[in-house]
Amino acid sequence: MTSVSPRPHSWDVAGSYFEACNCDAICPCRTVGDRAGGRSTHGICQFALSWLIDKGRADDVSLNDLAVVMAGWYDDDEPSSPWRVSLYVDDRADDAQHESLTAIFLGRAGGTVWDNFAAAIGTVHEVRRARIALSHVPRRWLIRATTFVSVSARVPVDAPAAVACGIPGLDRPGQEVISDTLQVSDPPLSWDLHGRCGFATDFHYSGTPRGSGFA
Repeated sequence: MTSVSPRPHSWDVAGSYFEACNCDAICPCRTVGDRAGGRSTHGICQFALSWLIDKGRADDVSLNDLAVVMAGWYDDDEPSSPWRVSLYVDDRADDAQHESLTAIFLGRAGGTVWDNFAAAIGTVHEVRRARIALSHVPRRWLIRATTFVSVSARVPVDAPAAVACGIPGLDRPGQEVISDTLQVSDPPLSWDLHGRCGFATDFHYSGTPRGSGFA
């Protein structure tokens, strides 16, 4: 198990977001126009998520130009569908930045991250420093986290209405894509998938430890 990182008192991060999972496109978990999201295609969702921070801070610590990746899975039929994840933090981050990013993206700092997705996290297998390479450029979507996570996508998917995902926020519609590869190799997380779904948009999270379920 990972140790608990100190929680920043005030924080704000914004930038671009890209994810892929093992669902068929358009991912049924997303909203499409007025249609609400539902169960994953296969009942078990395996995913890789990435955030590239353009501007960010945690108290007086700058988080500009840093990146975070998360890989994990959940079972639709398990009570509460808890996520089991590993978190990969940019190896360019110093200790203070690493602690802040860990606290924010695991939801330990509360705020928007807790509200949008982190309340679902049940098990954290690892928090690792990783050499992260991200491209959130249309038709050149890419996630690399050392040898642990590898995702690529080039093909956008036409949708009948605006597509949105709850992780970056349903107020931030984006582009559904088909992923060429979705590979995770960091036991107990392990899969090698092709031709599944992905999603790209922007994000803006903020919060304080007193908000969203934290004392």
